[in-house]
Amino acid sequence: MKQLLQNVKNGNTTIEEVPMPTPREGMALVKIAASLVSAGTERMIVEFAEKNLVGKARSRPDLVKQVLDKARREGVVPTLQAAFNRLDQPMTLGYSSAGTIVALGKNMQGFKVGQRVACAGAGYAVHAEYNIVPRNLITPLPKNVDFESAAFTTLGAIAMQGFRLAEPQLGENVAIIGLGLLGLLTIQLAAAAGCNVLGIDLDPKRIKLASSLGFEAVTRQNAESASVAFTANRGFDSVIICADTSSNDPIELAGVIARDRAKVVATGAVGLTIPRKIYFEKEISLINSRSYGPGRYDPSYEENGNDYPIGYVRWTEGRNLQSVVDLMAGGKLKVAPLISHRFPIEQAATAYDVITGKKKETFLGVLLTYSETLEKLEDSKVVRFNAQTFKPSNNVKLSVLGAGLYANSTLLPVIKNNKDFELIGIASSGGLHAQHSGKKYGFQYATSSEDEIINDPNINTVAILTRHDTHADLVIKALKAGKHVFVEKPLAINSVQLLAISKQLKANSQSLLTVGFNRRFSPLALKLSSSLSHRSEPLHAHYRVNAGYIPLNHWTQDANLGGGRIIGEGCHFIDLITFLVGAAPISVTAYALPDNGKYRMDSVSMTFTFPDGSIGVVDYLANGDKSFPKERVEVFCEGQISVLDDYRSLTTIKDGKRSVEKLSAQDKGWRNEMQAFARAIREGGNPPIPYDQLIGVTQSTFAAVESIQNKKVIEI
Repeated sequence: MKQLLQNVKNGNTTIEEVPMPTPREGMALVKIAASLVSAGTERMIVEFAEKNLVGKARSRPDLVKQVLDKARREGVVPTLQAAFNRLDQPMTLGYSSAGTIVALGKNMQGFKVGQRVACAGAGYAVHAEYNIVPRNLITPLPKNVDFESAAFTTLGAIAMQGFRLAEPQLGENVAIIGLGLLGLLTIQLAAAAGCNVLGIDLDPKRIKLASSLGFEAVTRQNAESASVAFTANRGFDSVIICADTSSNDPIELAGVIARDRAKVVATGAVGLTIPRKIYFEKEISLINSRSYGPGRYDPSYEENGNDYPIGYVRWTEGRNLQSVVDLMAGGKLKVAPLISHRFPIEQAATAYDVITGKKKETFLGVLLTYSETLEKLEDSKVVRFNAQTFKPSNNVKLSVLGAGLYANSTLLPVIKNNKDFELIGIASSGGLHAQHSGKKYGFQYATSSEDEIINDPNINTVAILTRHDTHADLVIKALKAGKHVFVEKPLAINSVQLLAISKQLKANSQSLLTVGFNRRFSPLALKLSSSLSHRSEPLHAHYRVNAGYIPLNHWTQDANLGGGRIIGEGCHFIDLITFLVGAAPISVTAYALPDNGKYRMDSVSMTFTFPDGSIGVVDYLANGDKSFPKERVEVFCEGQISVLDDYRSLTTIKDGKRSVEKLSAQDKGWRNEMQAFARAIREGGNPPIPYDQLIGVTQSTFAAVESIQNKKVIEI
């Protein structure tokens, strides 16, 4: 299928052939008929992408600080590689579209194939021939609402939310500052609600258009005098700012024309330096509207499909979307007069020349349109490349599931540079990231279907780099298909999944399994292990992790998606101590600092015991400063002290002598890990990580969580 993409690194806006996405649970696959180009959000993204590196840095100093902090922790070279890789990721454009459902994922009751719908959401309702959209971001279309009108639904919901926040009453006076698309939709909503509405804009053409729709409108120059006459010198009950400007003039004007104790709602992106005197004297309430209603930016609502009870939240994001199309159906919201341009998707780049001003044309509503031809769903899930792949005689035929940021920044470059791997296919559910990574790293094809990879007889090895909650099911499917499996940590996020993997591994003993516990393969960790190889006493290891804060709404904090931070990331550090001891833990005692509403059991001290009497302590802390180095390991054993600092230096003190080994850049072992995996497949023998340690470390994370919750020692 065709999709519009923005390259943030070089500023190019292109149309690419990408695999048709596969709808996951709670999502629908929609054949798009029309999508709306945002003259605000999308223009801003395109203009940012077209800046050079200096211009990008000046416009986003917050990101520059993050890069500098990372460079101090991990070194300049890996930081620059990560930054440029992030810039190179394709960005989807668009957030408002309409079309027909052609396929449904599980748990999509209330929707059916062939149903006409409007779609919303950045990353979902994008400029592409097919969209996958979660259930709460889809709304059915009445028969008399055409697709072009329905493509305005999301923008209409943004206008609706701004209007609702003003809480106007029947017969009240409402001013709309800014008569672009958002303002012209808002003025119609206010009129439909029985308000007396005055529009204000700088552009006489916008004034003329508003007048042609039957509304009273004036220029900015006449706004103050017109407001006095319009409100009989009382001032407006509500002022809704729909302008798009960095100027502070709209917020100042709103204060002048508002009545005593009025409400001002900023729906557009405007300067928000409040003139204190007039806002204080009138006791004006200023509200900054957040997109298109309650549910926006809440993953539980948008991604997981959990609706809010109507008795508590009358107008959610989804209900605002439905309200907009109902108003269209009733003829109270007219968008056809607002359409200034239509471009087929093949000419989408021209649409961006229009909204960025490269083409000197007056514009308002800019639509992209799509072919009505319906592609065969299965045939469209694969895009093949003319990849020139290295094919050794005893090669590992590798395919990858997952092509997100971590895969692209860390593992895919390592895999590409390992000549033992012949790269066959790469998959991501949306198709887009697989297409980008497939071309970039030299895979033979990209797909949106995991089954395409797992059932491909030309593949003998699968690397699973997807979200944590999918790992166990994909490991089991790949093992059943007779593939060797590399899975990024964690191996599983609960004991039921782990038991199922253990059983499948025994049933497919010819298949090799390893987990992305890369730190045990790092050069300095290997050297540390070697220095302990002849020990005859137990060791004590202390692993301090400055993990940094992650918001509670991040998916890694969700026990059902990421497993939580101890299971999802803490396994790394338990595994490193397990590697140094040579056996998995047999008990754990763990304590967490109080969450206080900010954390979720992610500032933790865990003490593990091992079969030989060794003790390992992992202090995993989310309450520090990320600019400080992340990881430090101290090992005491038989008169020797070893200190591993952030995988950049190893200090050993023994017999009064100190030796220090430093690396020019941080090396956490990814390259060695993949070499060991490929070698084990080609040559046979023992797996890179003993299975009892893979299973034992994963069990240890579950036990640590149980220990925190029950405040007792847990035997593993």
